[in-house]
Amino acid sequence: MPSAADANVVTRAWTAFRDQFRALFHEVAKFGAVGLVALVVDIGLFNLLRFAGGQGPMYDRPISAKIISVAAATVVAYFGNRYWTWRDRGRTHMSRELLMFFLLNAVGMLISVACLWISHYALGLTSALADNLSANVIGLGLGTLFRFWSYRKWVFPELPDDAVAHEIAERDASTLI
Repeated sequence: MPSAADANVVTRAWTAFRDQFRALFHEVAKFGAVGLVALVVDIGLFNLLRFAGGQGPMYDRPISAKIISVAAATVVAYFGNRYWTWRDRGRTHMSRELLMFFLLNAVGMLISVACLWISHYALGLTSALADNLSANVIGLGLGTLFRFWSYRKWVFPELPDDAVAHEIAERDASTLI
């Protein structure tokens, strides 16, 4: 029969797990909300640049319009994540954070493009449905998981509890880039 001490250990472990899960769930929800706002900025700005008033200012330059809309959406996502999702995490130089954020966002985009390439070219699945599933469901899903993990780990790192380790972490993070 388990002792009271064993039951206490299990209770503490369960409470710690529940608290960590709750905190992670809140981060994921905030990350998702910020991502949705960035998606609206991306799609809205792209369409505004292309089609505002019939033929927008970049009607004949869809690639340029998309580059601008993605860059604007990425800046919105950075500030949303920095000042809401991970506002309590470590801070480094904003230029370093922005550069890392853009680079990791590009890796996330490459994941989506790679899924599309594999489906379309390697597997020969060329229908509109196959392209959308591979790029916008599988690729976007995998890219989003990568972004969440990488932003948490490298762009907005947790601060150590120890004051000396905290100072070293801040110094090291600010000198990475």
